[in-house]
Amino acid sequence: MTDANRLVLHGSFTSSSTYKPMLFLALGGLPFSFRTVNLKIGVQKQPAHLAINRYGQVPVLQHRGLTLVMSNVILDYLARATGKFEGASEQDRWRAREWLSWEADAIQNIARVRHFSRFRTVDPAVMAHFRPLAEAALNFMEQSLAGRDWLVGDTCTIADIGCWGRMVFMAEGGLSLDNRPHAAAWRDRLMAMPGFALPYDLIPKKDAEFG
Repeated sequence: MTDANRLVLHGSFTSSSTYKPMLFLALGGLPFSFRTVNLKIGVQKQPAHLAINRYGQVPVLQHRGLTLVMSNVILDYLARATGKFEGASEQDRWRAREWLSWEADAIQNIARVRHFSRFRTVDPAVMAHFRPLAEAALNFMEQSLAGRDWLVGDTCTIADIGCWGRMVFMAEGGLSLDNRPHAAAWRDRLMAMPGFALPYDLIPKKDAEFG
């Protein structure tokens, strides 16, 4: 495999956005290189990183001469490029991407609650606004998974990886699946897949090579 063909993911240890594509790569058993971006000291805002991600964020995926940013765009690309975690039909493939779009709007509120709980103090009114939205997103997941193993079709797709990848830090915001049995069973199915790991076990703090 040439350097251009090797997947290179730039990301951060504490980032759910990084976790989503990294979980895809781990579940897919794909070789890749990881390049750490230290958000704590502001590496994401430095010129070298802004040259590959003008938004000053993580993650970034480089592959075959392409540079892609935004975690759900990266998931879309990985599914297309590798054929893994795609829906079985064209309808399912589009439905999986509908879930990614919904996740960026609704489950993002779970990430906000976690961020405000752990990394940034905000006015209680701000938390009072976002926490019900986060709970509503979890409730929608619970309803959607009633009678289903996966969000789309009969197997794990980028819809599941994308939604779980953003939800994963929910406990740090005081949120849980304890009273949501369908969503909890779905989480357990994901966790039982070969290659699965939680973020702090999966994402290294230093540059690393996988596979």
